[in-house]
Amino acid sequence: MSRDPETDVPGETPLLGTLPESLRAELIAFRRDLHMHPELGHQEFRTTAALRTRLEAAGLRPRVLPGGTGLICDIGGWDGVRPMLAIRADIDALPIPDTKTDVPYRSTVPDRAHACGHDVHTTCALGAGLVLADLERRGLLPNAVRLIFQPAEEVLPGGAVDAIEAGVLEGVGRIIAVHCDPRVDAGRIGLRTGPITSACDRMEVTLDGPGGHTARPHLTTDLVTAVARVATDVPALLARRVDARSGLVLTWGRIEAGHAPNVIPQHAELGGTIRCLDLAAWRDAPDQVYAAIDEVATLHGAKSQIEYVRGVPPVVNDAAVTELLHGAMAERRGVHAIEDTEQSLGGEDFSWYLEHVPGAMARLGVRRPGDPVKRDLHRGDFDVDESAIQVGVELFTAAALMDASLREPARDASLREPARPEGAHDGAEAPRSALLEPPHLT
Repeated sequence: MSRDPETDVPGETPLLGTLPESLRAELIAFRRDLHMHPELGHQEFRTTAALRTRLEAAGLRPRVLPGGTGLICDIGGWDGVRPMLAIRADIDALPIPDTKTDVPYRSTVPDRAHACGHDVHTTCALGAGLVLADLERRGLLPNAVRLIFQPAEEVLPGGAVDAIEAGVLEGVGRIIAVHCDPRVDAGRIGLRTGPITSACDRMEVTLDGPGGHTARPHLTTDLVTAVARVATDVPALLARRVDARSGLVLTWGRIEAGHAPNVIPQHAELGGTIRCLDLAAWRDAPDQVYAAIDEVATLHGAKSQIEYVRGVPPVVNDAAVTELLHGAMAERRGVHAIEDTEQSLGGEDFSWYLEHVPGAMARLGVRRPGDPVKRDLHRGDFDVDESAIQVGVELFTAAALMDASLREPARDASLREPARPEGAHDGAEAPRSALLEPPHLT
C-alpha cells in the first residue's frame, strides 16, 4: 500500500514491518555503552571492536580501515554493475567533559563526551545493517548496501578524507547520513536540497617590518597600523569581491603586535576563520583571501606570510537523494514527520564524500517533544530522546530498499528479528513511552 499524499496516510515500505522490541532495546543499550566510553578521532579502537563484534555475530564480514579505527561492511555482494547505496556514520567523540548528572550512562572517560550525537548516528547505521542483513539472509535484499563507520569526523580535514583514500566509495553510487538536531522533535527529520552546512577554514597571518621608534614612523614600516588595516580592510574587500549570496565571511579571533608603547614592532600576527555557504565560492576562497591580504600589506610596506588551513567544504545535498530520504520517511511515518531545515554554519566532513558521489544528509530530530529547554550540540550536557534511534533505523532501511526498488521490484515480507550473538541480552530497557511505535507500522 502506498502513501496517499492528499490524506498524508503512511503506507508500508516493501519488506519492512515493525522493528522488534528486543532490537530497539539492544540498540539503546549499544548507544549507551558508546556514550559511556567516548573516544577521540583516530583513537576509536573500542568502538570499532564493538561494531565489528556485533556485525560478525550477524553473519557479516566487516573490514577495519587501514588506520585501525573505523570500518566498512557490505551487506549483499556487489555485482560490479549496479552501484551500491552507502550509509555513513561517524564514530568519534569530543574533547569536552560530560556534565550530565541525572543519567546512568554519562561518560566514564574524563574530558571526553559524545556531545555531538555520533553515538546515535553509529547506532542507527548499525541497526539498519542488522535489519538489512536479515533480509539478505532470506534473499529479500534487492541490491547491496555498504555501511561506512568513519573515524575522526571532528579532526580537520576530517576522517572522510582517509576513508575515501582507502577506497570506501568503490562501487558506491549514492550515500546518505543523518546528523542529530536538538532543535527538531524526536520522530521527525529535517531535509534541505542544496547546501545544508557551511565550509569553515582556518588562517594565520604574520606581518613583518624593520621596526623602529614611534617618534619616526615615516622612517620605517608602521606595523601596528598595517595589521590594523589588514584586520579591517581585508574583510571589507572580500565583501565587495565575492558574491554576497555565497556567505563568505572572514572573522578575526586573534591579533598580537608589540610589547612597548614607544616601539614600533617588527612582527605582528592575526588569526581567524573563513566561513562560506557556497561550494564554488569556497573553492575560490584561498585565492581571494591571499590577494586581498597581500594587497593591503604591500600598501603599508609590510611583508606578509599566510598559513591557510583547509577545513571542509559545505555539505550540498543532491536533489534526487534528498527526495529518496523524503520518500523513505514519508512511507514510514508520513509527510507530517518531515520539516524543512535551514543551512547551518557548522561544518561536516560528510561533504568530502559528495565531492565524489551524490548524496544527502538529514537532520535527525532528538529533542524530547514538549521540552522547553533550548539545547545545542558540543555542550557537555547534550543528550537525546532515544526514540530517535528507531527513526534513524527506519529512515536508513527504507531508503536502502526504496533505492534498490528503482532497479528491481521488491517482494513483500514481514520483518523478522535479526540474528543475535549467542548469550546476548537486551541490555538497558528504555521506558516504553520513550520508544516511538507509530500505529501505521505493520
